[in-house]
Amino acid sequence: MGLTRRTILQGAGALSLMAGRFAAPAMAQTAATAAAGEMPPILFVHGNGDQAPLWMTTIWRMESNGVPRERMFAINFTDPLARTDDKVEQAGRSSTEDQRRELAEAIKQLKQTTGAARVALVGNSRGGNAIRNVVKNGNGGDVSHAVLCGTPNHGVYAWDDGLGNEFNGRGPFLHGLNEGDSEVTAGTAFLTLRSDGIDKFAQGDGRFVGKPGTPTNITAEGPALKGATNLVLGAIDHRETAFHPRAFREIYKFIAGREPARIEIVPEAEVRLSGIVTGTPGGVQTNRPVSGASVDIYRVAAETGERIGGPVHSSQTSADGRWGPAQVDASWPLEFVLTSPGAVTTHIYRSPFPRSSDIVHLRAARPLGQADAGAGAVVLMSRPRGYFGLPRDVVLLDGKEPTDVKSGVPTDSVTTLRLAAADAGRPVIALFNQERIVMRAWPAAENRIAVAELTY
Repeated sequence: MGLTRRTILQGAGALSLMAGRFAAPAMAQTAATAAAGEMPPILFVHGNGDQAPLWMTTIWRMESNGVPRERMFAINFTDPLARTDDKVEQAGRSSTEDQRRELAEAIKQLKQTTGAARVALVGNSRGGNAIRNVVKNGNGGDVSHAVLCGTPNHGVYAWDDGLGNEFNGRGPFLHGLNEGDSEVTAGTAFLTLRSDGIDKFAQGDGRFVGKPGTPTNITAEGPALKGATNLVLGAIDHRETAFHPRAFREIYKFIAGREPARIEIVPEAEVRLSGIVTGTPGGVQTNRPVSGASVDIYRVAAETGERIGGPVHSSQTSADGRWGPAQVDASWPLEFVLTSPGAVTTHIYRSPFPRSSDIVHLRAARPLGQADAGAGAVVLMSRPRGYFGLPRDVVLLDGKEPTDVKSGVPTDSVTTLRLAAADAGRPVIALFNQERIVMRAWPAAENRIAVAELTY
């Protein structure tokens, strides 16, 4: 995959324009202040099949500790899903070399934008593979810190078959990264963050990779590396190793060399939102931009999900897939209506945004399928920055614990509720611990799906 500057602009949000978009607005005066030179710029790297927006709350916490937003960037890999075999081309999927090249270009652009000699890299899951690859095989001198959150550094499994898979600990990719007395690259400070037993990709049994009862030859210690600082964060799930407030503390402390002044997110007086619309060509989730999509944003009532007035923002994407900017209030619950060519109309309900972000990227919900036949309305509750853990968490959708969320090791990040036709139009409450979103059920006959997308 040839990576051009145009790819960076479309897939990663215009690094060359980053200083202009991220110019610090009037922050709440309670936020801590820090000189830009005290920390290297930070490049956040998402995982397999994911997107840059997963780092939104981490970036807000960094900003709330005085880190200028123009010194932070979250890459949006063009094709975020790994190939089945790393050396065999697969439509809509990327190789380890594809990701290494794309990340190397993002590092170069961030250095040019900020004038910094070195940058810090923070990655979740597969993002850590790309970080280790770029540090060891080309850009180690550009990277001061490497933080790997829940990265399967020794594989999701270690088997003699399927050696071409990037996540096979016995395969050539991970074997090459791990060979030698030290498993890290000299000159870069490495930190690994892992769960204490409930990361679904660091399990001894193969049930989470489709082979129940087969030993994976991997343990909960799989993410740890010889030569790194290795920390156990406790009973947190795979994604929470990166996006939980506990993870933020360790990420900040490792890069800054001191404790953060605060963990909470400090609200801004003015909030501006923008992002890109991405698509799923051929049913594969990519971060390729979608042209001709419409984005309408409504302020909604917190207790009913009903719209308050007309749209506060409307825009249509062009070739770069970008929408916005929209100016909203930090106290407003919002409904995003995404009308994307050839996709289900998606009503995304969100908690209030306390701070500005230009990585509010939007994807249409999955198409209505055979399982939805006969449903009058289909509503989803989605947790992009973690999984639903039962009985660890309070998880209620329309007043009931979802039946499609499994107990034990957290493995589900989306739950689906199908309602009768008579329920279309009524409010549905999604509750996850202390975050509560009220959405409206939309008629499935109109090819619509409602999603309560959790922020925390």
